[in-house]
Amino acid sequence: MARDLFFRLLNTCLTDARILFRVGGADLFAGSPERECEVAVAVRRERFFSRVLCYGNLGMGESFMDGDFDVERGDLHEFLHILLRNRLDRRVKSDPRLALRILATRLANNLRGKEKNVQSHYDIGDDLFETFLDASLTYSCGYAGAPGDDLERLQINKLDRICRKLELKPGDRLLDIGCGFGGLLIHAARNFGVTGVGITISRRHTERGNARIAEEGLAGRVRVEFQDFRSLRGEFDKVVSVGMMEHVPRQQYKYYFGSISRVLAPGGKGLVHTIGCNTFRNEHDPFIQKYIFPASNQPRLSEIAGHLERNRLGILDVENIVRHYGYTVLCWLERFRRNRHRLDREKYDERFSRMWEYYFACGIAAARASDSAVYQVLFTNDCAAAMPLHRV
Repeated sequence: MARDLFFRLLNTCLTDARILFRVGGADLFAGSPERECEVAVAVRRERFFSRVLCYGNLGMGESFMDGDFDVERGDLHEFLHILLRNRLDRRVKSDPRLALRILATRLANNLRGKEKNVQSHYDIGDDLFETFLDASLTYSCGYAGAPGDDLERLQINKLDRICRKLELKPGDRLLDIGCGFGGLLIHAARNFGVTGVGITISRRHTERGNARIAEEGLAGRVRVEFQDFRSLRGEFDKVVSVGMMEHVPRQQYKYYFGSISRVLAPGGKGLVHTIGCNTFRNEHDPFIQKYIFPASNQPRLSEIAGHLERNRLGILDVENIVRHYGYTVLCWLERFRRNRHRLDREKYDERFSRMWEYYFACGIAAARASDSAVYQVLFTNDCAAAMPLHRV
């Protein structure tokens, strides 16, 4: 029975937590009996157990989307954090008998007819992102100067640190690859005196980014262009790319870094900020791949370093700010919960809303307990240039 196997799995693997599951009027516990219950989960449908056993996080996510369970005590991201930090997948592999029983459950489920793995398509617009992003619509990891920083401060901190890492100064020509709505360009022009260009393959980003630039009175200094990075021309003193590389197919990495190298002026500096992974094998999360970012990548640091080396770009600094991603996504989740009622229910139904909530919860848990990374890699084409004595 899937329920019995599910509890055997958790009782074997949960060594630092205890979870209460309310199932059909009964209270069932999993995990260490020496621990207090951090989380209580109400299971609404019995199929929850088989879906999780068969499909892992994809099954868990789809169960949440369909209302098969809710977290009644604690928060969804705390529940996922407990599961993630106890490394259930690794513990299963170390217990052959348990692994065989789970495999048998999956095979039996496949014989009954596997759920269709069809990506849901939603017309996602600015109205969704406005429910959880800050005023600049910056959709990437912020930087916490203190645990209580709000979302605006997190993003300002991030933008300011990037500008200082690049040593931006008045007169510098800045290129932003994958610039979104131009938030970094605006910050750099207003606070560091640069001129610059951002490129994007989103018409919506191009139009709204330039409108925002005009509203800030910076139209003569920075602009957003609709352009692919492979067709880049010109020369720039500094090049930055934030939250872009994880959406570049691996076979195009050589063109991505080749383009940066080609347009970087002598003595120039660049910075790539990307979600990455800290393992040799990048095992993509099936829920994120199916519902949120199809075909996205999490590059390894070795891949980034290899492409920089092949383009004679010397690494100056590498920082992994993944813990700051947890603070950022927690702010997104809190804002989304406060503002989701403003969304058009015909365009974004309850299942979509729960999907987005689960995505945020996954991001918080992953930032705290997974092998994910958020890399900021600073580099130059002049290894003999003067360097600051200390990191920003």
